[in-house]
Amino acid sequence: MSDKVPQQPDNPPKYQPGEGIRSMKSTTLFRAVNFELYAKPNLVIMAIGAVCFGGALGYITYMRSKYESQGYYAAVQSDGTEVYTKRRSKWE
Repeated sequence: MSDKVPQQPDNPPKYQPGEGIRSMKSTTLFRAVNFELYAKPNLVIMAIGAVCFGGALGYITYMRSKYESQGYYAAVQSDGTEVYTKRRSKWE
């Protein structure tokens, strides 16, 4: 029996905190398919996206309140489509 001790590499790779999966060896295909794992967060693009999303939600809310204030309501027809119809009194 030989008493061989596994040798440590001379220069082990130095990992920085926060590198995560970026420091691992992987194939180009894996990096292309899982792009989000390797891309660093971009706060400017994220802020622009959040503002656009908030603007779209605000516009939808505005249009719904505009129709409702004019006396319209969302009625669902028998085929499942939503149509805005004018409110009518039962006395008409």
